[in-house]
Amino acid sequence: MIILSIETSCDETGVAVVEDGRRIVSNVVASQTVHEKTGGIVPEVAAREHLRQLDPILREALARARMDLRDVDAVAATVGPGLIGALLVGATYARGLALASGKPFIGVNHLEGHVYANWLYEGDVAPPEPVLPAVVLVVSGAHSDLVLMEDHRSFRLLGRTIDDAAGEAYDKVARLLGLGFPGGPLIEKAARDGDSRSYALPKGETGARYDVSFSGLKTAVLRLERELEGRGRVPVPDVAASFQRTINEMLAERVARAAAEFDVRTVMLGGGVAANLALREEIQRRVSLPLRVPPPKLCIDNGAMIGAAGYFSLKHRGSGIPTLVRSHMPLARA
Repeated sequence: MIILSIETSCDETGVAVVEDGRRIVSNVVASQTVHEKTGGIVPEVAAREHLRQLDPILREALARARMDLRDVDAVAATVGPGLIGALLVGATYARGLALASGKPFIGVNHLEGHVYANWLYEGDVAPPEPVLPAVVLVVSGAHSDLVLMEDHRSFRLLGRTIDDAAGEAYDKVARLLGLGFPGGPLIEKAARDGDSRSYALPKGETGARYDVSFSGLKTAVLRLERELEGRGRVPVPDVAASFQRTINEMLAERVARAAAEFDVRTVMLGGGVAANLALREEIQRRVSLPLRVPPPKLCIDNGAMIGAAGYFSLKHRGSGIPTLVRSHMPLARA
């Protein structure tokens, strides 16, 4: 089955062609650099950028696949969660394509897309699929969810952030340190030149076994930055490295605990923060199970992951396929 898929949940415009939920035929992503000026995403600006970029990106994705709309079997698009205006642009565009071409439309949960990015590959040789059940950590700019994936599209919530997502914490600390936006890759880059043991930062405890809280950690970095600034100099690489180590240890501790408790066969990561090499290494150090992580270009929002999730939505309909655009759409419930 060939699926043309569209992703516009936040600030990446993605269009892809995916075969049988696994093989990437083409995958084109345009990141919105306009938000660097404001140090954060302006929802109305994001929606207008998606509207401006979709036509040329669609043409490029089909051209790279050497296909046209007649060659695809279905059209998929993210319908939530995300910025409501951005979601409406992509989902409405995809519905129009499906209607005009007589193809079925598949609504996709964006978070399922991050999970199913682990099934994707490029080239002619398919690697083995991840073995289930699995513990899955989805960490991005807006989400930090730890779930038990018992079977395809069967997710049980173990824990999540009770305040900011991991990606939001990275963005806010990067802004505080004057590094810019988006914060994740900038803090990771700065941390390479720093000593991660320079400063002891608090790990927020929530009282729940697998939930996380990052608000206290952000406040601690703010106080540390002000204290260091008062002394005359802020060693940004050391602060960045200490922050990165702390947040990664918080996440890795919970992943390792869940992997041991639920007798799973695989650990998987997804979402933009999963591209952080230090996080991958910290989790791998703590678990002896196979660790599946998409390559960095598939950790960020992209159309291919939506095509993969759309295919498995059709194949495993048990939990239903979302249709309406919604800003809030959980991956799993407790």
